[in-house]
Amino acid sequence: MADSFTDMLKAGYGFTDPAITLGAALEQGGAVHQDPKVKIPLAMMNRHGLIAGATGTGKTKTLQLMTEQLVAQGVPVFAADIKGDLSGLAMPGDPSERVTGRAKDVGWDWKPAGVPVEFVSLSGKPGVQLRATVSSFGPLLLGKVLSLNDTQTSVLTMVFKYCDDSQLPLLDLSDLRAVLQFLTSDEGKPALAQYGGMSGTTVGVLLRKMVELESQGAAQFFGEPEFDVKDMLHVASDGRGVVTCLELADVQDKPLLWSTFMMWMMAELYHNLPEAGDLPKPKLAFFFDEAHLLFHEASKAFLDQVEQVVRLIRSKGVGVYFVTQTPKDVPGDILAQLGNRVQHALRAHTPDDDTALRATVRTFPKTSFYDLEETLTSLGIGEAVVTVLDARGTPTPVVATRLIPPSSRMAPLTPEELQADIRQSDLLAEYGRAVDRESAREMLAARMARTQPAAPQAGTAAPAPARGGRAAKTVAQVAGGALVGALTSTIGRTVGREIVRGVFGLLGAKPPRGTTRSRW
Repeated sequence: MADSFTDMLKAGYGFTDPAITLGAALEQGGAVHQDPKVKIPLAMMNRHGLIAGATGTGKTKTLQLMTEQLVAQGVPVFAADIKGDLSGLAMPGDPSERVTGRAKDVGWDWKPAGVPVEFVSLSGKPGVQLRATVSSFGPLLLGKVLSLNDTQTSVLTMVFKYCDDSQLPLLDLSDLRAVLQFLTSDEGKPALAQYGGMSGTTVGVLLRKMVELESQGAAQFFGEPEFDVKDMLHVASDGRGVVTCLELADVQDKPLLWSTFMMWMMAELYHNLPEAGDLPKPKLAFFFDEAHLLFHEASKAFLDQVEQVVRLIRSKGVGVYFVTQTPKDVPGDILAQLGNRVQHALRAHTPDDDTALRATVRTFPKTSFYDLEETLTSLGIGEAVVTVLDARGTPTPVVATRLIPPSSRMAPLTPEELQADIRQSDLLAEYGRAVDRESAREMLAARMARTQPAAPQAGTAAPAPARGGRAAKTVAQVAGGALVGALTSTIGRTVGREIVRGVFGLLGAKPPRGTTRSRW
């Protein structure tokens, strides 16, 4: 049995192509095989993957380990840090008996080392504030954030179409509110005749949902300057990739916001990166933690778009890795796109757990070396069942693996250490301060102001109200009483640009800003 197991390892993992190393193979009885190591070819890292397992089994440390290995080979990484655990990537790990013992057990030359990290957030605390415009978010993604049903999402799509045709940029939630209020006014209702119209009840729901979103502190996320996803593709001066770590501890109770924002970033990458074909290593690896939240109560249209992004973004050189508890958390059509699998231990304490366990076993290739149901319930912390794609794109044999320990700190940074790192960020100059330029709200106010009759001269009788005499009231409602004059040259250029909607209704490719990176 030992010889055949060794032969299987050599055939499946004995390749010499550049790869990221996961750990050492474990036989069913627990014997460790230090060579060849269980690894993933670097060229196959854009074939996407799944990291799954019950709470406390080591998924986050696997994410940390894979990130370090990718960064060392010059691949930038984007990762969501839900609980703050990943911030330790920026500091060298602490030698301990447990770490050195694991390294010796798996035959790994462990050395403490941190990696270059940029910390960003959706609230600005902690991390550099990221923003996206309402317009680039698109109606499908925004409908997901607002928990809209299909009818309400179709109305929102119609509003976006009207704004596109009318050259009204939707930059923040106040712009969207102004447009909705205008379109339900006497002056605005005729504008929707060619689009089919919308009921006041639906608009009321949309406005209430927006208030709910704003009450959770999400209003500051929508606006400018909008984050350019190309800023995630930088490499340090020493050739290592740079990690963009999205700190979400302060908004982890707003899963719809941050999970959909991550989908926005994936779609933006798909929409803006050129076709790359098969590369020796990916341009970017994207780790999507707590992935089940993205798919929870999602509409079929939304799931179809997610599948499209996952399926097509591979050719842009981007690898997407979903991190969740069981493969059942990921829809089947999307799960079928994930070629690399790292499955940590599962528990079978309830009938539902047992069902999930059996379903997970069916997603793995057949193996004569393991009873997978038994193996998956007996794995220790930092152990996983692995199958990946080899250099030819075929699945490698299923192997239980004892993972190597991360080289960076496995504990979070202290608040002082985190703030010190953020103060050095190159992204602060680009995104540290909000920009509030003229957009749909001001433009509607200006257009309606031009329709008002001139104010009467002192001492003269006021003329009879014009047919559109209610416009002044609507202006106050729509723009908060702010009347603006002619458009600035910046807005003129912006609204003159043709809006091209693609995946999720995103804007077309943005021109490069020509920023440079010198920190690393």
